[in-house]
Amino acid sequence: MTVCVTCGLPKELCVCESIAKESQKIIVRVEEKKFNRKYTVVEGIDQKEIDLDGLAKKLKAKLACGGTIKEGRIELQGDHRAKVKQALIEAGFAPETIIVK
Repeated sequence: MTVCVTCGLPKELCVCESIAKESQKIIVRVEEKKFNRKYTVVEGIDQKEIDLDGLAKKLKAKLACGGTIKEGRIELQGDHRAKVKQALIEAGFAPETIIVK
């Protein structure tokens, strides 16, 4: 049995990530890159508390698009602002902490 180093609870009962999800200030915006390609950028997620790789993988699968993680932010190919907010809410983030620009 593994124990969380932050809260001291077993990993199955650990609530650190769900608490961290409520305290984030997430900004979702669209950026234009070369060749007029649009990218949806999700930033403001703390890498130390939330698994960015897993979250990016879930978002890419749900939105059926490609993407990457650069400098602590998730970049998704295409304009998915409205869908990303809904997907983040389903992932457990608080709706009032997500700002769509």
